Amino acid sequence: MDWTPDRKSKTPIYKQLAVYIENGIADGTFPADKPLPSERGLAKELGINRSTVIAAYDELESNGLINRSRGSGTTISKDIWGITKKRIPSWNRYIEAGSFLPNLPVTQRIHKEMAEHKLINLASGELSQDLFPMKALREITSNRSFIGSLGYDHPQGNAILRETLSNHVKQFRGIETDPASILVTSGAQQALHLVIQCLLKPGDAVAIEDPSYHYNLPVFKSAGIKTYFLKVDKDGIDPEEITALYKKHRIKMIFSSPIFQNPTGTLMDFDKRKRVLELSSEYGIPIVEDDPYSLTSYSGEQMKTLKSLDRNGNVLYISSLTKIVASGLRIGWIIGPRAVIERLSDAKQQVDFGHASYSQWVANDFLDSRDFTAHIKNLVKKLESRRDQIVVSLQSFLKGEVDYTIPNGGIHIWCKIKKELNETQLLEDSIKQGVIFVPGSTMGSGKGFVRFTYSRENEENIHKGIKRFADALNEISKFKKDS
Repeated sequence: MDWTPDRKSKTPIYKQLAVYIENGIADGTFPADKPLPSERGLAKELGINRSTVIAAYDELESNGLINRSRGSGTTISKDIWGITKKRIPSWNRYIEAGSFLPNLPVTQRIHKEMAEHKLINLASGELSQDLFPMKALREITSNRSFIGSLGYDHPQGNAILRETLSNHVKQFRGIETDPASILVTSGAQQALHLVIQCLLKPGDAVAIEDPSYHYNLPVFKSAGIKTYFLKVDKDGIDPEEITALYKKHRIKMIFSSPIFQNPTGTLMDFDKRKRVLELSSEYGIPIVEDDPYSLTSYSGEQMKTLKSLDRNGNVLYISSLTKIVASGLRIGWIIGPRAVIERLSDAKQQVDFGHASYSQWVANDFLDSRDFTAHIKNLVKKLESRRDQIVVSLQSFLKGEVDYTIPNGGIHIWCKIKKELNETQLLEDSIKQGVIFVPGSTMGSGKGFVRFTYSRENEENIHKGIKRFADALNEISKFKKDS
C-alpha cells in the first residue's frame, strides 16, 4: 500500500488511514471485487498498531463503506456501486470540518457525568431546584391570564418586559436606560455570542480576565478572536495592564465580570472600577460587562456595576435571571447604545426570530411583583449559609492543603491546592468518590486550582462533597508517596 501516516499531524492516524481508504474506494485504488487487507496484515505492512487499523475499519464500517465478517474478511460494501447506490455521509468528517468549535474535552466530560450519574454536584453554575421561586412562578402561570401574543414578538424583546427591565435595573442596579436600549436574549450566553459575532472580526484582539468564565470559551476561537489576559487578584484586575495590552496588541474590547467574578468570587475594588472606565474612555475601548451576581451581595449592599458608573456609553451590560431566578426561563439581556442593540437584534432575529413570548410574560410578571424582592432576600440568605458551610468543610477536611478567599457574594469559591498533582487524575478519582467539580485549567492559566460551586447542593451534600474530594486528593498523595 502506497501510504504512510503523518505522525506530526493533529489528526489521529486511524482517521488518516480511514480517509485514505475511503478515497481509494472512490477512485478505484481498492476494487469492489477484492477484499481489503486483513487488520493484522495491514498493521504489519504499515508499521502501525493493529488497534489503529481496527479503529479505521470501525469508522469505515459505521459509514457504510465496508462490510466485515468472519471467514470472508473485510470487503467493500456493494451498496456503494450497486443498484441502490446508497451511501452514508462521512459524518465525522463534517463534524470536524465545522467552524463552530466544540467544548473542551474535560468540559464535555463534566457535562456527561452530571447528566448520566448521580454525583454531588459542585460543578454546575446554577441554582438548585429548592432555590427557584416555584410558588410565585406557579401563581403566575396558574392564576393569571396570558396577555401576550403567540406570534413573533418585537425583535428586541417584548416591549412591556423591556420597560420592566429598564425599571428593574434602575431600582436594583443603579443603571439608567430606556427600553429601546435593551435586547432580550436567551440567557447571558447568547448575548455574549451575539457581541462576539457581530461586533468583532477574525484577527481582532480582546482582553479577558484570567481566570474567568470566558477563558476557554470556544466562541472566541471559532470567531478567530485573539485573547489576551488580565490577571485577577484578590480585588480584581490591575487596570494599568489594560494600557500595556492596548499599546502592544491594540485590543478592541475588554470582557470583565467585576462583581463576584466567576470563578474567583472577587469583587473588583471600587477605585479600580473607576480606573477601568477612565482607560476605556481614554483609548476608546468598549467594555463588555457580564453581571450575573451583583444582586447576591451577602452584606445587602447595592453593588456599583461598571454600567452604573458609565457616563459615556462605553459599557455593554449583560445580565440574566439564570443565576438568581431560574436557568430554565432563558431570560437574559444586553443594555447598550441603540445602534448596537439594533445590530445585535437583527442578528438574533436571523437565528431565532426573537425570544419566546411565554417565558417573557412569566419573567415580566415576576420582576414586576413584590415576590421578586422577597425571593432575592431569601436567596441571598440561603446562598450565604451554603457559602459558610463550604468554608467550614474546607477547614475540616482540607486545612493546610488549600488556599482560598472567602467570597462575599455569588456562588463560587476558587481554591488553590498546595500540592503538585495531576489534574485529570484528581477529577477522575473524585468522580469515583462521587463528587464533581470544575478543574482550574478550564478557567485560567494557573496550575493547581479548582472551582467549587455551592448553589446546586444543600449544606449536608456540600459537606459530604468536600469530604469525598479530600479523600480523592489524599489517595493521589498517598499513591505518589508509595511510588
